[in-house]
Amino acid sequence: MMKFISWNVNGLRACNDKGFSDIFRDLDADFFCLQETKMQHGQLDLQFEGYESYWNYAEKKGYSGTAIYTRLKPLNVTYGLGIEEHDHEGRVITLEFEKFFLVTVYTPNSQDELKRLDYRMTWDDAFRDYMVALDTRKPVVVCGDMNVAHKEIDLKNPKTNRRNAGFTDEERDKFTLLLNAGFTDTFRHFYPDAEGIYSWWSYRFKAREKNAGWRIDYFLVSDSVKGLLKDAKIHTEIMGSDHCPVEVDIDF
Repeated sequence: MMKFISWNVNGLRACNDKGFSDIFRDLDADFFCLQETKMQHGQLDLQFEGYESYWNYAEKKGYSGTAIYTRLKPLNVTYGLGIEEHDHEGRVITLEFEKFFLVTVYTPNSQDELKRLDYRMTWDDAFRDYMVALDTRKPVVVCGDMNVAHKEIDLKNPKTNRRNAGFTDEERDKFTLLLNAGFTDTFRHFYPDAEGIYSWWSYRFKAREKNAGWRIDYFLVSDSVKGLLKDAKIHTEIMGSDHCPVEVDIDF
């Protein structure tokens, strides 16, 4: 069985000061995917024995960025979607293994007043096309901060957030399209009705204390391998970021 972890660390250097290395070792995953590393090459050399790591940095300093630590050596590694418009912000890494692709993604946020919603729609279409193309070759495991709470059950206050970034009808519809294209939301696969379990909390208004959160971090898998799923977890007990790590266990 293989253990996969995904975590938006909201700045790896800051998270590292809050115990990232100990958390990494305690979780003991085969694959550990990061989003929002907010780093440039050479700013932090954080390696772990037994793991190779791959990094995609945004061109803009202190912004976005993704990484994957893996115990298994990949056959191939690619960065981005291969589309100029989308590949300046370090948002996607794909590792190819014998039996599957592993993709980590940090989906663009639609931002205040939805000023980036149009771009987000373009991104969502391009990302879905990318996933579907990979899935024609072999099964896909995709994880990361997808910046959308899919259903009302996925956030504490759906009514008041209806037109806010991450819970617009447009973003939710695009996520539905992605699932309908042949992918399974692993947490909902195991816990279809679980309420009050979130992966992100605002730093404001004591949101984490009150558990006023959103579930915006996901593991999706190709429908063809959902029978291999063993468990999915959201590690709400782990601090160090405004997000917590999410996990899936798969019997590849």
